[in-house]
Amino acid sequence: MTRSLTKKQNRTLWRIIIAFSLLLCVFIAQQAGTLQTPALLLILYLIPYAVIGYDVLLRAGRNILHGKIFDENFLMTIATIGAFCLGEFPEAVAVMLFYQVGELFQSYAVSKSRKSITALMDIRPDHANIERDGELIEIDPEELRAGDEILIKPGDRVPLDGIGLSGSSELDTTSLTGESLPRAVSEGDHVISGCINLSGLLRVRVLAPYKESTVARILDLVENAAAKKAKAENFITTFARYYTPAVVGIAAALAVLLPSSSANHSPTG
Repeated sequence: MTRSLTKKQNRTLWRIIIAFSLLLCVFIAQQAGTLQTPALLLILYLIPYAVIGYDVLLRAGRNILHGKIFDENFLMTIATIGAFCLGEFPEAVAVMLFYQVGELFQSYAVSKSRKSITALMDIRPDHANIERDGELIEIDPEELRAGDEILIKPGDRVPLDGIGLSGSSELDTTSLTGESLPRAVSEGDHVISGCINLSGLLRVRVLAPYKESTVARILDLVENAAAKKAKAENFITTFARYYTPAVVGIAAALAVLLPSSSANHSPTG
């Protein structure tokens, strides 16, 4: 798996492994009674915490300086520091550790998606072959119109959707359909843009201009997907904008009001 990770993801993975190992060692020593001094325990738990969470703390501080306070880095910072203040040292480290594990999986998933999109972008045709005055010339596929006749040589990518006029061949449709077996085409068969001509020479009549071709529609969907948020994502973004400061405010109010309330109701001697 490490071979498919980026350098940054590999570093994060090693930080997770090191922090988890240190946390486990300190926790076992604490449970065995070897470590009992609170100050020493705090120092020892701060070591794996620093290993796994230093970047979150830095991002939280940097965002605060730029006026962006209520984000996930800020929440993780106050949650783990609060756990340390309450004496819950293992929980503080574990929360940051689990957060980084989740971030690693998300980063890995995004990287895989980007690689798939990059591979998909390779289906864009570079040129189209058209015969003019008995000479075969290469032109931009966007210059062609419905009814034009093109020649697709072996090894070329099909530039536009069309109908076979002459010749027979096999098309590699893996990039479009995922089908590993080549698809045989001959005169009268529909030819899909984005496929690769594997063997014979094909003469094809164009059915539609490039903007209406299969490959153009696929690329348009891919290129615009990142700019469009799903309804659920828009809702979560809006919800978090109000939820995060509300939770922080309630927690701060409880921290201030509860001790005051307890002091006011304490019995006098």
